[in-house]
Amino acid sequence: MDADAKKKAAAQAALEYVDGDILVGVGTGSTVNHFIAALAARRHRIRGAVSSSEASTRLLREHGIDVMTLNEAGDLPVYVDGADEATRNLDLIKGGGGALTREKIVAAASRRFVCIVDDSKLVPVLGRFPLPVEVIPMARSLVARRLVGLGGQPVLRQGFTTDNGNEILDVHNLKITDPAALEAEIGLLAGVVTVGLFARRGADVLLVAGDGGVQTLRR
Repeated sequence: MDADAKKKAAAQAALEYVDGDILVGVGTGSTVNHFIAALAARRHRIRGAVSSSEASTRLLREHGIDVMTLNEAGDLPVYVDGADEATRNLDLIKGGGGALTREKIVAAASRRFVCIVDDSKLVPVLGRFPLPVEVIPMARSLVARRLVGLGGQPVLRQGFTTDNGNEILDVHNLKITDPAALEAEIGLLAGVVTVGLFARRGADVLLVAGDGGVQTLRR
């Protein structure tokens, strides 16, 4: 099974968690795009969606799915999103697509976070994928110096601005053995909007698609 087929299988498996006339939190990325396509087939059975990015909002609307803001929706029963890395403890690195802040907000507002990945994203220790950190532009250099002090090598994501008008530093060479502690430490740096570690509020369910099918891991 190739990578795209695995992503599609994980996305299809997430439909099991979309039950009844509900609003669905929807993330961002290539695997989520498959989920949006699958969700479109049952769009008349759900109330609509809350999206974590402008790109996903456009795609949802193209598929005829109503999109509400989180302020309008309130708390959500379920949020479905992908990840750039995941562990068997259901800790995640997210933000490769640049939507980490809105993703973290929607995850925080959701009772259940279902993460969908192919098996290439499952790792024993987070950090092989560069850790995204969204920063206020005027604080970019300050935050970068602090991240070097934590042992990382921050690189500005060139030519990219988040949906919130901010910049992203991708931090290389981190071996993240305590994701929740590092998430808290980086999150408290002045000028940081969000760090792409999802450990303090990680996934509740991780659906991992491989050659043998979709494996379900639960917190």
